[in-house]
Amino acid sequence: MRFIGKFLALGTVLTLIFSFVNQKQKSSENEDYKLVWADEFNTNGPPDEKNWNYETGFVRNQENQWYQKENAVCKDGFLIIEARNEKKANPNFVSKTDRDFAKNRDSIKVTSSCLITRGKHFWQYGRFEMRAKIPVGNGMWPAFWSLGIKGNWPANGEIDIMEYYKGKLLANAAWKSNEPNTAWDSSAFKLIDFKDKEWAAKFHIWKMDWDAHSIKLYVDDRLLNEINVDKTTYSPDQSIIPFQQPHYLLVNLAVGGMNGGEFTTTDLPAKYIIDYIRVYQKK
Repeated sequence: MRFIGKFLALGTVLTLIFSFVNQKQKSSENEDYKLVWADEFNTNGPPDEKNWNYETGFVRNQENQWYQKENAVCKDGFLIIEARNEKKANPNFVSKTDRDFAKNRDSIKVTSSCLITRGKHFWQYGRFEMRAKIPVGNGMWPAFWSLGIKGNWPANGEIDIMEYYKGKLLANAAWKSNEPNTAWDSSAFKLIDFKDKEWAAKFHIWKMDWDAHSIKLYVDDRLLNEINVDKTTYSPDQSIIPFQQPHYLLVNLAVGGMNGGEFTTTDLPAKYIIDYIRVYQKK
């Protein structure tokens, strides 16, 4: 009887394990949504070139990091984007008086990565998920976001599914309005609002549910922001409806810049660790 009992117990354990794995793979797949694309980052080495392109250089927001693909690697089932101290000459340097910040820096002091699906994958509507652990140290500015494929920013539309800096987690959307300034719909939450001293040390699931009329942004099933898509249409002859067109995804770790805040060399290296990114659409 003991021998039989051991086999029964082993069978129960194996059933639970397989059930957990299957549930992990299809956490959002149900009668309404079907998984249409995913990167599980299960192969060690560079991220899958079928899924990702990379930004290169000093790109936006006066940020301190130089983007390069070498700072993104898959290891043990995770995508790791590392911001690190790295000194080298800026190949795009022109003059310290040049108005372009990407050309007036004579050297690179920090490197990181920004991965984008532009030119490879894009989607209009659906559920977008990422399970990740984000760095929250001084100057860190990790993000998981999307941009429309048509138009220049902000006319193409920006959705920040996850953005963090200066102790705050943000959920935003931006678009071109009929006013001079860019239109923003933003929500911000201090990490202390989550009432968990270990929050930053844990993995969390960020999710966007997006359809023709609304964008809902969540972390761990907590609704952070809901954007009314209809209000982003301000003119009957508007050539680009920012959130009624396909978007591509970006995942990056910025440092410093306009929003990241102050940091020193001792605050690096820092790692943004991503378990998976998945896209579901209605059946």
